[in-house]
Amino acid sequence: MTVESLETDRLMAVASRFLPPSCRAEVREFGNGNINKTYLVTPENGQGEPFVLQQLNTAVFKRPDLVMRNIRAIARHLEARATGGALARRWEVPHVRLTREGADHWQAEDGSYWRALRFIEPSRTVDTVRDPELAREVGVALGTFHALLSDLPVEELADTLPGFHIAPEYLAHYDRVAPSSTDSLSAEEAWCARFVEEHRDWVPVLERARERGLLRVRPIHGDPKVNNILFDHASGRAVALVDLDTVKPGLVQYDIGDCMRSSCNPDGEETERWQDVRFDPELAKALLEGYLEVARGFFEEADFDFLPDSFRLIAFELGLRFFADHLAGDVYFKVSRHGQNLARALVQFRLAESVDERFDELKAIVQALR
Repeated sequence: MTVESLETDRLMAVASRFLPPSCRAEVREFGNGNINKTYLVTPENGQGEPFVLQQLNTAVFKRPDLVMRNIRAIARHLEARATGGALARRWEVPHVRLTREGADHWQAEDGSYWRALRFIEPSRTVDTVRDPELAREVGVALGTFHALLSDLPVEELADTLPGFHIAPEYLAHYDRVAPSSTDSLSAEEAWCARFVEEHRDWVPVLERARERGLLRVRPIHGDPKVNNILFDHASGRAVALVDLDTVKPGLVQYDIGDCMRSSCNPDGEETERWQDVRFDPELAKALLEGYLEVARGFFEEADFDFLPDSFRLIAFELGLRFFADHLAGDVYFKVSRHGQNLARALVQFRLAESVDERFDELKAIVQALR
């Protein structure tokens, strides 16, 4: 028996825990996430709806039970708000699919932790945004998510990733893994190291604002990059925000900055021409317009004050995380080749640099939208 057939049998055995007895299904890899292993399960002969099967990365999510508790709480709240007249558009919720025994997960003998989620269709994802209308829909998606959760007490959510989106902690980790000298670094690694040293003052801005009481903690998605948004095939309108593992109490500025970071770089996150990466203010303006169309009701004056900083910071933060992981030996993010995390870091640092170059223009956009 080949390695491929053994893996197929193993995946089918896992998928069967979420299927009726004797039901067969096709299982194939799905999506391009950097953390969890994701598959699409399609039952044969019309014996049920397709669903998403995931092996949760327990090296990252050390309390998967809390992750699942958060997802269930979020799904219940979103469903109640979305069906209670809060929206005038299609909005879907990625519900948890239970095992035959009624559990929200299944743990294999080898300790691997598996869960199944509703597959939302007809829908599609995108990896890059070049059209302001699409950018506006991205903003509407995040604004809808925030608005629907704005009345959920943060005390009902567990912090499944302590330190996640706490930028000073990422800088501290980088300092622990960075070499004491740049002499042994490649030219691209040395460029990244210099960029970090020259822009350390960007790192604490949001956390200092939170500590001073200027920004308050709310439910956030944690990872609202553009390919975690689903769009209706026919209309092109956003219909869901998926991948809820990172939902936690936090600052909405981190979410907006992350959404902006992934949507306002027309070349995308995996481009090999990192020197050409640029921040597109037109896309940023459209995204913010869409966001505020839905979320303005709970947005506060101080929230506007820190938007420009958040756009620049999140690109820098992610670049810092990619670069630190590269230096540490690629232990966190999935890679298909050595050097991939360095390439990702270069893209994010160049994007942060481009935002900084147009910072006054960005501040003017935010001011006009207040």
